[in-house]
Amino acid sequence: MIVTGGRETGQPGELPAVGDGISVHRVMGTETEYGIIAPALPSANPTLLSSQVVNAYAATLREGLGNLVNTRWDYTDETPLTDARGFRMDRGSAHPSQLTDEPVELTAEQIALERGEPAEAAVLMNLVLNNGARLYVDHAHPEYSSPEVTNPLDAVLWDRAGDHVAVAAMDRIGTTPGFSPVILYKNNTDNKSVSYGSHENYLVPRRVPFSRLAEALIPFFVSRQVICGAGRVGLGPLNQEAGFQISQRADFFENEIGLETTVRRPIINTRDEPHAVAEKYRRLHVIIGDANLNEVSNYLKLGTTALVLSLIEQGLAPVPELEDPVEALRAISHDPSLTVEVRLRDGRSLTGLQLQELYCDAVTAALPADADRQTRDVVDRWQSLLATLRRDPMEAARAVDWVAKLKVLEAYRTRDGLAWTDPRLALIDLQYADLRPAKGIYQRLARRGDVDLLVEPADVARAAVEPPRDTRAYFRGRCIAEYPAEVVGASWDSLIFELPGERRLQRVQTREPLRGTESLTGALFDAATDAEDFLARLLSGPDRRVAP
Repeated sequence: MIVTGGRETGQPGELPAVGDGISVHRVMGTETEYGIIAPALPSANPTLLSSQVVNAYAATLREGLGNLVNTRWDYTDETPLTDARGFRMDRGSAHPSQLTDEPVELTAEQIALERGEPAEAAVLMNLVLNNGARLYVDHAHPEYSSPEVTNPLDAVLWDRAGDHVAVAAMDRIGTTPGFSPVILYKNNTDNKSVSYGSHENYLVPRRVPFSRLAEALIPFFVSRQVICGAGRVGLGPLNQEAGFQISQRADFFENEIGLETTVRRPIINTRDEPHAVAEKYRRLHVIIGDANLNEVSNYLKLGTTALVLSLIEQGLAPVPELEDPVEALRAISHDPSLTVEVRLRDGRSLTGLQLQELYCDAVTAALPADADRQTRDVVDRWQSLLATLRRDPMEAARAVDWVAKLKVLEAYRTRDGLAWTDPRLALIDLQYADLRPAKGIYQRLARRGDVDLLVEPADVARAAVEPPRDTRAYFRGRCIAEYPAEVVGASWDSLIFELPGERRLQRVQTREPLRGTESLTGALFDAATDAEDFLARLLSGPDRRVAP
C-alpha cells in the first residue's frame, strides 16, 4: 500500500498536561486476550477458531449496522522492538510473538482443510470497530483492544464492551450452520503451562525517566494482586502443586525488567511504542495484570495505577525495594491469607497488604483538597478495601475476583469434601471465567447481586458500538461508522482514506490522543455530505483538529 499526502490536522498549542497532579485522569486503555475452546473440536487450530470470532462479529456488524468492515490494520508506525532503555532489539533475536507489526495469517490450505470451504475464501484477522477499538487474532487468541479513554471508570466500561463483543461473536457462531460452537473465557491460563495476557496501557510524559517509573512500580505491581488478582486453582506454571493462589499470572513471570511479553516475562515491560507524539509521551505497557470480571477489581487496578503514576511524576512515590521481586510476586500470590512477608533490601519484611498501604498512604498524603470526585472515589475504595482485607479477606468477595472465586470453591470443597487436587475444582475455576451469561459463575454472581457493579448493561451495549467522546477514539470510530468504504487503513495514530476517483491514498495522522474528540470534530461529521466533503472540511482552513 502506497500512501501519499500524509497531512496532519490539529489545533495549535499545548494539550492539558498528561498526568499533571495527583489524579486518576490520564489516557489509558486495556487489551484482553480471551481463552478459547470449541468443545466439539478438541484438536481445532486455535488461530482458526480465533479468526472465526473476528469474522462472526464482522458478520454481525454487516447485518446490524451496515458496516462494510473494509478497513485493514495499518502496521506502518508499529515499533515493537524499540526498548525504553534506549536501544532496539535485533529482529533476528526476537521471539516471533514480539513481532506484533506483522499480521497473523492463515494459509488457504488451513482454511480449506478445517472449514471445508474453498481455498480462496477470505478470512478477516483484524477489525477496527465503530467504538474505536480493535478486534483481532493475536496468535492463538481473539484479542479486544479497547479505545483510548481518560479515566478508570470509562476504562471499565469499554473493557466490558469487549466482553459484550465476545458474547455477540459466540452467539453468532453458535447459530451459524456448519460451525461448531466456541466458548470464550476471560482468564489468563489454560493450566497446562500456557498463559495469555490482559494488558493495560497508560500515557505518561516522556520527561519522566523510565528508570524512575520502573523502580517505583515494581513493588507496586508485585503487591497490587491482593486487590485485583483473579484467583487460580493450582500452583506453578505447570500447575504442578495443589492449592489456590491470588493471581493467575504470577507464576509465569521470570524477570524484573524486559521487552518480552510471552517468554521470559518481566514485571516491567520496556516496549517503547507510544502510539502518540514520541517526543512528548511514552506508553507504559503493563503486562502483569490479571483479566478481571469484577468491575470494582478492574476499576481499582486501573485507578490505583494511575494514582501511583501521578506520584512518580511528582517525585512523591515510595520506593520499597524488594530483595527478590520475582520471588516476592509468587510468594504473595501463593498466600490467600495475606500474611506472608517479603524481604526488602533495607532489611524490613512487609506483607503485600503493607506494601499497598505504603502507596495508598502516599497518595492520601498528596491528594489535593479539591480532588475530583472519581479520584476521591478510587482513593476511598482503595482505603476501604485494604482495611477489609486486613480484617478478613473473605469479607471482600463483592469487590475482588480472587476472593469471590475462593468463596465459591470453598463452598464446593465443604459440601463435597474436595481436596485441592480434585479436577472438579479446576473446572469450577474455568467456569468462573466463562463469558456465557447462562454458564459463567461470575455472571451468576452478578445476576444474584452478590458482586458490586459500576456500569449499567445498557451503557455497556452502547459502548460496544459507540466510541468515547473525549479522545481521538471518537474520530477513529466515527470515521469507521460513517465512511467504512473509504477508510481502507487504520491504526491507533492514523487513518487512511481512499476516495472515489482519487489516484492516491490520504493519511490523516492522529498522534495527539486528546485531539479528534467530539467537541473538536463532531460538528464536521454532522455537516459533511460524504467522505470527500468531510476530508475537505477537516484538512482545510485554520481550525485543524486532530493532530498538532
